Amino acid sequence: MAVPLRVIGTLAWRNLWRNHRRTLIMLLAIAIGVWAMIFMSALMRGMTDEMIDNGLHNLPGEVQIHALRYRADPSVVNSMALPSGALAKALQQAPVQAWSARVRVPAVIASERDSRGVTLLGVDPATEALLGAWPEEIVQGRFLQDEHDRGLVIGMKLAQKLQTGLGKRVVLMSQDPGNDVADWGMRVVGIYRARLESTEEQFVYAGRSLVQQKLGIGAQVSEIAVTARDYRGVPLWYPQLASAAGETLEVMPWTELDSFLATYLSVQDGFSLIFMVVVFLVLSFGLVNTLAMAVFERVREIGLMQALGMPPTMIIGQLLLESLYLLLLGLALGNLLALLSIKPLESGIDISSVAQGMEMMGMGSILYPVLSVQDMLMSTAVVIVLGLLASLLPAWRAARLDPVRALNTI
Repeated sequence: MAVPLRVIGTLAWRNLWRNHRRTLIMLLAIAIGVWAMIFMSALMRGMTDEMIDNGLHNLPGEVQIHALRYRADPSVVNSMALPSGALAKALQQAPVQAWSARVRVPAVIASERDSRGVTLLGVDPATEALLGAWPEEIVQGRFLQDEHDRGLVIGMKLAQKLQTGLGKRVVLMSQDPGNDVADWGMRVVGIYRARLESTEEQFVYAGRSLVQQKLGIGAQVSEIAVTARDYRGVPLWYPQLASAAGETLEVMPWTELDSFLATYLSVQDGFSLIFMVVVFLVLSFGLVNTLAMAVFERVREIGLMQALGMPPTMIIGQLLLESLYLLLLGLALGNLLALLSIKPLESGIDISSVAQGMEMMGMGSILYPVLSVQDMLMSTAVVIVLGLLASLLPAWRAARLDPVRALNTI
């Protein structure tokens, strides 16, 4: 069978280029379709990653550990001790790369002009830096130096709302364990800018030890945030933390903390596949037409091959090989176009003109397309499988031609 297969492959390649114009047009259509599949998937994957990254930056962390009642009542009453024993050991083991303990409570911040409700974060800058959870850009002043720092870092949007600035004093108010109001003055030592203006308005940063002292909670904290730098792989490793934490603490992955982001992530891959299938279903009509025309032009030739003893299976194989050659060439060209067009855009696409609308989806003003090998493999599989299935009809019709009638066709 080695010789017939080699001969059929040669015939299929030569027959493909009998009509250069038709082949090139179909080849270009497949390439553009493949490029469109991968390019749209790259944009969608970039949007998804941006939304999840922003969401995790606001959580932050891929897994969070709280006291059992903290999420229902995020006050200092529902605090917990720092990790010890089995939990502390689990936090030091792979794949965990960093963790940070913080005090996180609702608070009110007041300037001489206005007051706003915020989330007060008492943090240790050293562990927050490892976690990647502190503000991305300090536009004025500095960030906290250590957990004993007596300064306050606020967002630019909040500073504008409060009509305050660097070096100004503000008053913070929150609830202590006795349900009394604890208030104290602090000086703004830094102003940060975030991807989302809502983040700038919501979070203010202070030293963890200072907040613990002002609220009278000793060394207790509100939450522990954990990251392994892989938000998709969280289900594989967070059960180990849950087991080590025991029944007195609640360990939750980001997929449960933010169900919207989790649902969006699960839908994204499915939508990409549907989009690829729809695009190639449209292209498949052109592919079927190309092969049908090729069969129509070669009716006498096919009849002669049948008369000389070529079985129908080899006729089908020859036409499917023609289709496969065309699909592989289109895939190669489409993937090359995708690579050349997406790679230069990975540094970011400015969408600031629609920034307000995108912020509602949890995105910033820059979109970063992501060229994924998974998307390229998925598009390859869709094109080859659907392309060969679409080619079966003209190939089957060619194999069923009557040799006598085919030889008498003019």
